[in-house]
Amino acid sequence: MNEMRNFIWAGLGGMLGSMLRFGVYRMQAVYFTGSFFIGTLIVNVLGCFVIGAVSSWFEKVSAIASPMYIFVAFGILGGFTTFSAFGLDTFLLFRDGETAWAIGNIFLQITAGLSAVYLGRLLF
Repeated sequence: MNEMRNFIWAGLGGMLGSMLRFGVYRMQAVYFTGSFFIGTLIVNVLGCFVIGAVSSWFEKVSAIASPMYIFVAFGILGGFTTFSAFGLDTFLLFRDGETAWAIGNIFLQITAGLSAVYLGRLLF
């Protein structure tokens, strides 16, 4: 039952995060023009900042697996940007002395992600 509740919390947060991301894109279209995707940059950097703060706070209060953490980190921030999860994973690898894994993660995420976009566009 707890696991189902966690899925619901993540889903509700994801809906909110997606709505926030859409709001940032709408705002970006009003205030910024040009071909540079400033909305994506804002969302990714803001999401990384917030997941850094949230994960640090929840670790300090030993509530990293709490429904509220799931709602915020996996839900809101997951819906807002999955780049925040990539940022946190990479930071934790560096923090834990796993430098090679951290660099590999950066390389793999960026190359695999861009390659997948390219392949998806080729196929469809």
